[in-house]
Amino acid sequence: MTGKEQNKLAGIFLMVHGGLQAFVMLILTLVYGGIGSALLLGSGKEEEKFVGLAFIGVIIFLVIFSMIFVIPQFVGGWKMLKERPNARTWGIIGSIASCLSFPLGTAAGVFGLVFLLGDEGKRFYLGGGDRYVLNTPPPPPPSSWQ
Repeated sequence: MTGKEQNKLAGIFLMVHGGLQAFVMLILTLVYGGIGSALLLGSGKEEEKFVGLAFIGVIIFLVIFSMIFVIPQFVGGWKMLKERPNARTWGIIGSIASCLSFPLGTAAGVFGLVFLLGDEGKRFYLGGGDRYVLNTPPPPPPSSWQ
């Protein structure tokens, strides 16, 4: 498999996993937000209204917190598909964020990290494989300098 194909697959995996996470969060938001609004707007006691308000507050926090993990996956996957200049950085961030979700996120994240931090990813994005590895001596000067 070529570097271009691996890059495309890693980008697709990140975007699909980010989409799945966003879909699950949308379902949770609708269910718990509905429960919270029913408790808040219902003709019940003050305790029920307080619980409904707490539900809505937790949902708002959950949406913000989940976006911290979903957005880098979408951005990294999209930039990798379009082969943008800073796609490698966003891909690494998105892969690390997706590794926190087991098992699909771990699979997508490990595949992305192995590609992006491996020789093929360095060759694809940095243009030269091993020359960016630390402790590698620089190439000798041309013979015309002697």
